[in-house]
Amino acid sequence: MLKIYHNSRCSKSRCALQNLEQSGQPFEIIEYLKTPPTATELVDILQFMGKRPLEIVRKKEPVFLEKFQGKNFTDAEWVRILVENPVLIERPIIVADGQAWVVRTDEILAEITKMEVGIYSDQKF
Repeated sequence: MLKIYHNSRCSKSRCALQNLEQSGQPFEIIEYLKTPPTATELVDILQFMGKRPLEIVRKKEPVFLEKFQGKNFTDAEWVRILVENPVLIERPIIVADGQAWVVRTDEILAEITKMEVGIYSDQKF
């Protein structure tokens, strides 16, 4: 089943959610600011993406700028930081069939569509 790690205040996240709703595909909404992923879940998501934690950090967020900018952390430390500060996690993230994507562009949504997970978009991000 598809999962979307969603933030309702984010326009890209709302658009991705709307497209999932229109697809008819069953999916689960995870409001990750209210229910952050566990460290294990986040590590799995990162492995599905083939990314390191720093690659999904929102570097313009005030908490990043105030606490973490310019500092070096290990991947394990970044995972802990992201779990403790979920606002830093890039969004939306869609997880399906052992793969995950940060869906910030039409191209990424189109890539997911090609993988036949049932998402169709006629809206622009």
